[in-house]
Amino acid sequence: MTEETFDPGLTEAEKELLEGLLYEEENQLSDLGIQRRNFLKQVLAAGGGVLALELVGDNPLIAENLQAPADGQMPGGIENMVKVGLKVNGVAKSLEVDSRMTLLDALREKLALTGAKKGCDHGQCGACTVLSDGQRILSCLTLAASCEGRSITTIEGLVKNGQLHPMQASFLKHDGFQCGFCTPGQICSAVALIKEAKNGDASYLTSNLASPTGAVQLSADEIRERMSGNICRCGAYPNIVAAIEEVHLGKDSALGWSFVEQTHEAI
Repeated sequence: MTEETFDPGLTEAEKELLEGLLYEEENQLSDLGIQRRNFLKQVLAAGGGVLALELVGDNPLIAENLQAPADGQMPGGIENMVKVGLKVNGVAKSLEVDSRMTLLDALREKLALTGAKKGCDHGQCGACTVLSDGQRILSCLTLAASCEGRSITTIEGLVKNGQLHPMQASFLKHDGFQCGFCTPGQICSAVALIKEAKNGDASYLTSNLASPTGAVQLSADEIRERMSGNICRCGAYPNIVAAIEEVHLGKDSALGWSFVEQTHEAI
């Protein structure tokens, strides 16, 4: 016995409710013998239509927006538009953006700079990290309108005269990535980290905050702590640390990995 034929008939209360929602000619319940499953389907469909009509009737703004544009004209432009003047990768830009647009969306949608990635969109993964006046920021939490007059550097802007930035080259050498989604944010964050260390900026591992000691000598633990805001879901952390250490020390370091040797035996 199938579920459709097993469904019991409608109760009197259900018939009364259905009669209030459907057209009179469709309400011959006793003759049609509508089953409970079909009843629920029709109630949902009819109820949704009634709710939509009530919303439109009570809210003139919704009703106006649902009307088709006259003469094929499209609605007007976006409100809250602001003009922002900033420098992106060394080039002056003048943008018209919604006042609520983030810097990340402006870079990706207005300037086609898609290196910075939208990962969590909550400032927790670091994939959107870019440099603002040399300091790392989370572009998904930064309003584009707040960047007036700033100098923004993205992963695309680290290349100079066709030459990779030392941090980019080091990431390639040490295989500091796998899928690559977080890599632009990792590299931008690492570039700022080196500058922070030279300036003697403190971290959670700094032992004595009262006595500045100048430039910080970055240990592997210091690098891990200072890069903790950038998540790599592939788990390439050891190679990322090795890449940053090489740039920080300013000299080549040995690779922590090697290609698997392939031997070809005669058959």
